[in-house]
Amino acid sequence: MKNPMNIIGGLFGAGFGFVLAAAQLNEYDTIHKTLRFAEWDVFLLMGLAIGVSLPLLWVLERRGTTTVFGGRLSLSRSRIERHHIVGGALFGTGWALAGTCPAPALAMISSGAMYGTIAVTGLFIGLWLRDRQVERAAVTVPEGDGEHRVLSR
Repeated sequence: MKNPMNIIGGLFGAGFGFVLAAAQLNEYDTIHKTLRFAEWDVFLLMGLAIGVSLPLLWVLERRGTTTVFGGRLSLSRSRIERHHIVGGALFGTGWALAGTCPAPALAMISSGAMYGTIAVTGLFIGLWLRDRQVERAAVTVPEGDGEHRVLSR
């Protein structure tokens, strides 16, 4: 029997993709208009997602909720550091140039817009380059903060 978590994850992923497509977030023009501040729908959608999830996660953490994997829900907190700002600027630049980010790029592909394959290829190249940079610098970052991972050597 297949792992039920994979099936549940697949269903939630498909639902999320449907919401992205329904909001036309898989359309280059929608993102481009948003980043030019010509339309505010995407910003309002992101604000709504944060406004719902932030207090809900806070309450779940305070109640000591256990995750489906059996661990206690614990949100990571970190101070803003230089690499956050550089990474955010790089992500924002890529978002502006490509007119998409990871999830909408997958929704683009599933809707038949092959432009999304270019964005997804770029994402994997960026991840590969980041791994090479970390290996070259011989830097290890702590595990478990939800933001970094230690590369296996």
